Order: sequence, then structure tokens, then C-alpha cells
Amino acid sequence: MTDAPVVLWFRNDLRLADHRALKAAVASGRPIVPVFVLDDISAGPWAAGGAARWWLHHSLEALAASIEERGGRLVFRRGEAAQVLASLAEDVGATACYFSRRYEPWAIRQEKAVKDRAEKGGIEVRRFAGSLLMEPERVATQAGDPYKVYTPFWRQIASVYKPERPLKAPETLNGPKSQPRSDRLEDWSLLPRRPDWARGFADVWTPGEAGAVERLDDFLENSVAGYTEERNRPDLASTSRLSPHLAHGEISPGQIWWRTASARAAASSGSMAGPGDKGYETFLKELVWREFSAHLLFHFPTFPDEPFRAEFSRFPWSEDEAGLVAWQRGNTGFPIVDAGLRELWATGWMHNRVRMIVASFLIKDLLIPWQSGEAWFWDTLVDADLANNSASWQWVAGSGADAAPYFRIFNPTTQGQKFDPDGVYVRQWVPELAQLPDKFVHDPSAAPPETLASAGVELGATYPAPMVDHKVARVRALDAFERLKK
Repeated sequence: MTDAPVVLWFRNDLRLADHRALKAAVASGRPIVPVFVLDDISAGPWAAGGAARWWLHHSLEALAASIEERGGRLVFRRGEAAQVLASLAEDVGATACYFSRRYEPWAIRQEKAVKDRAEKGGIEVRRFAGSLLMEPERVATQAGDPYKVYTPFWRQIASVYKPERPLKAPETLNGPKSQPRSDRLEDWSLLPRRPDWARGFADVWTPGEAGAVERLDDFLENSVAGYTEERNRPDLASTSRLSPHLAHGEISPGQIWWRTASARAAASSGSMAGPGDKGYETFLKELVWREFSAHLLFHFPTFPDEPFRAEFSRFPWSEDEAGLVAWQRGNTGFPIVDAGLRELWATGWMHNRVRMIVASFLIKDLLIPWQSGEAWFWDTLVDADLANNSASWQWVAGSGADAAPYFRIFNPTTQGQKFDPDGVYVRQWVPELAQLPDKFVHDPSAAPPETLASAGVELGATYPAPMVDHKVARVRALDAFERLKK
């Protein structure tokens, strides 16, 4: 054992429980120097967007407080990770650097740079898993290839993955004799100032490890039983809303699986080997969809920028800046679309069913490239995750792996009527339509003039008229797809 400290580099693993790198650092018996490096240089165009930066600020506050409670101190530094970590190691006399693995292309390059520079300086580098259930190298088809279809991927994970009891957070953290220099988190300007477009976020979210555990407990206690039937209903509090906590690593997928399996076993007195209840299994399948997206990004690193199916690179997209802006602002004239985009702006989150509807509208009704929607989500989602975001947009576009067929074009009016049958969701986020009868709340343009007038709705004035005729737009999209095939 040596007194030389271990630098513990936090990345998108902002928790103390079920943290393998932290456990190894504690087990070494050496002083630990926890550090978070804000490295926008390595991330490049995929540096965290505005909403994710809001979350990051508060998550780091929570993590720093948890570390301080245990006798440690979280160091904040900004710059290129390889250089920053080497400098920090020199400052404190560290001989090792431990960290959790990431899977984005830029993060893989970042890890290599950190490793190369550290080893030149005689620093031991250890990398640990923890943000996925299984490492990408361990999951493959019988031919040894990466999976490109979700269902067999799920089957293999469900049959092979063995949940382990999550690691407990350490009770104490032994720091170095003298603390190194640290930035002030407030000086990073992660929070918006003028205007404060995130002012409503705090009413919805509790970033941090404790908030993640509370969110999971609430879901397992109150919502999981009806999850299969109700998860597509944006008017109901039926989903876990764990995605931002997962994106920032405040909870691990292993913790979620273990807790879900434990809850199912307690509810049914069954075995933990494989949750069989419909709601529990559907929830775990969604967790594994996140896993599938991460594996795709790892094996196909151009996923965020280029269509997975190469023929879609010839798709005749439209240059429609005005249409994109109307979509971004929730002023399309289609209530379910507008409700989703206004929810996104107000809370940094959007219900998953609505994400599919608004994405289909952008791509197929407006013929605007999926990358434009991907970029907007990246900047406005508190749960922005490169793998999930790109895989989901390509799924809707029909250009991704195991994607929805291009001819699957959501009708935003009937989708709203089906999944928000009483108009509760639309009335919440599009209050100018609140007085319309249920029959017309998803289709104001079909309402008689006297109905609109009595509800205080004037199309084109108090609420936009539909910016496209969906039936015409659908035919146009299908024609474009046919030309692509030729």
C-alpha cells in the first residue's frame, strides 16, 4: 500500500452507490482525489446542451455534498481531460487514475488520450464498467456480429445477464493531506441567466443520486403494475422519468434491474431470475432499449450524423427554416405536436410517445432532416443521451437499425385522440385550447365556427391553423420514399 493518492475521475457516473471505480479506489487504501472535468473540447459538437448543463450543475452540487459528508472534496476543473488529469495528478502526487467507461465515439478518443498521457507520466490507469448492463464486446450474434435487431438482443440480455446486488456507497472517503486547487462550480455558468428559460425545471426535477432513488421507488410502488397499458398515455403519470438520472449516471442500470426484479419478486413471491409480470418486463425491455442504442453507437460510431441505411443519404429533404422554427416553438397547429414541444421547453423533457409523434411530424409531414430534430432535442432535453437520441430519431425516420418502416407515418390528430382521449395533456400545455370540447381539442380546424368562438379560439390568431394538410403531406412523404427506392 502507498500513500500516493488515486485520482477518481467522475464522468457520466455522478453517484456513490454501485460505482466500481470508487469501490476500487477505496479498496486501495490510498487517499482519493475525486474530480469532475468539464471537457467541452473533447466532446466537440456533442458537448452537453443547455438543458443537460442545467441538470449537470445541480447533479454536481448533490454529488459534491455527498462526498463532503463522507470527509472528501470534489475537485472541479475545466479543459481537455488528458491535460487536466495529468496536471492534477502532478499537483497531488497521484500514481493512479480510476474512472468509468463511456461509449460515445468522442469519449472513446478521450479515454485513449487520457491513458496515453497518463502512462507516459508513470500513472496507472484503470477503467471500470458500470453504465451498461453488459459491455458491448460481450453481446454478439452467433456469427460474432453486433446485433442490429432489438428483439434477439433483448432475448440474449434477458437470458445471459445475471443481476448482482448493487454496491453500497462508502461511509467515508479518505482525502489527500492537502487539497488541490478547484474551480468554483458557479463560475462554469452552466445555469441560464437572462433569460432564465429553465425557471420551471426545479418544480419538476430533483437532480442527484437521492432524487434518482426516490423516482425509482415511486415508480415501482405506484406505476409499474399498469406500465404496459399506460406507458403511452402522456396524460397519466405512468412512466418512470428516470432517463435524466440514467443519462448522468446518478443511478446505474444494474441498480434499476435489481430493484425492479426485487419488487416483482416481493409482489409475486417469485424468483428473481427473470421478471415475468407484464409491467415489470415491459419496463425492463425499455431499459434494454437504452442498452441496444448504446451498443449500436459503440459499433457504428457515425450513427449520430449519418443514416445507418446508406440509401437514406439520398433522401430529398426540404429546406424549410420557417417550418423548423414553428415546430420548435410548438406552433404547428397540431395540438399533440405543439403540446409536446411546449412541454419540452418548459420542463426539459417530453413523454416518449409524444417524442415519436413530434419526430414523425418533423420528418414526414415537413420533410425536414432528422438531424435537425436530433440537434433540437440535444439542446433542450435534460436526458440528452447521444446513443438514445440518435437511435430514436433514426428509428422514426426509417433509416436506423431495426427502424420503423418509412411508410409508418403517425397521424398527429388520431394519435392525440388515442393516447390523450380526454385532452388532459393538450389542455395542460396548449391552454388556449382548454375550453374546446373533447371532440375538437385534438382537431380544432374541424370545429364549427360557433364552437371555436365560444371556446375563445380564433385559428390563425389565438392558435395556429394547421401548417400542412396531413393527408397531402403523407402522400408527399411516401412519394419521396418511392423516388429514393428507385
